[in-house]
Amino acid sequence: MESVVLLYSRTATPHSLAIRLFNGSPWSHVEFVDGPNVIGALPGGVRIDKLEDRLRSVSSYAFVRVPCPDARRVLTMAYTQLGKPYDFLGILGLVTRFRDWSTDDKWFCSELVAWCFSQAQWPLFREDQIWRLTPLHLWMQAHPTVTSESVRRRPAFSPVPSQDIDSCEPE
Repeated sequence: MESVVLLYSRTATPHSLAIRLFNGSPWSHVEFVDGPNVIGALPGGVRIDKLEDRLRSVSSYAFVRVPCPDARRVLTMAYTQLGKPYDFLGILGLVTRFRDWSTDDKWFCSELVAWCFSQAQWPLFREDQIWRLTPLHLWMQAHPTVTSESVRRRPAFSPVPSQDIDSCEPE
């Protein structure tokens, strides 16, 4: 089975700290890794950035491989969302149930990731049962081939050779 690589991260900013405290999560952000690039929803909207640049800008991170039958289809769905705005109101919806996380007009990071998997016919959740999505919800996924050994953590600012991403296979 193919897999999609997700990058979980956090920064030393008040925004990141607030997200982590509110959700009880070690991570404040999640995004897709596609070769040397990352695709994700940030306050400026859905965009592509260099993986190397992202790793330099975070204080802690982890790569996780999520198995799925068609990884390219999941990533293609992410590319179709480039330029969409950030979902600031969706953040309020985490508390109030104000917004449907799967509406595709704007995104925050974990909504985008879950939606792309769902659109690729590989939903990560029972969608009729979940009303909010945070990086923690995605982090807690228990896939048969994703184990704690498949997560690699490094301090920020250390270079990540491209083969390292490929090495996050389950042991």
